[in-house]
Amino acid sequence: MISKKPASETDFTDITKDQLISDFKVVIADAEALLKATANQGGEAMAAVRAKAEESLAVAKVKMADVQAALMEKTRAAARATDDYVHENPWRAVGVAAGVGLVIGLLIGRR
Repeated sequence: MISKKPASETDFTDITKDQLISDFKVVIADAEALLKATANQGGEAMAAVRAKAEESLAVAKVKMADVQAALMEKTRAAARATDDYVHENPWRAVGVAAGVGLVIGLLIGRR
């Protein structure tokens, strides 16, 4: 199901968005290959189905590009915010990084 929300208001995590974009690209590529493979098939019904599929693919590509652009903008905004925070609070950032490193080290050491 395709969300009716604008791309900037989606509620997915970045990992889910990346996977969705990747899967969607595969579906589009497969659909385009299917359309090319059936290009020699005759009949008005087949031509109508092919035209509708091509139109749907065009719309899907535009929506995917919108979602991908929104994802990139959110990623850039998060990177800018992180950069600003680290520049404003360098010692706090070092402390947080050390704490995260310590926790990861403890978790790895338990295995």
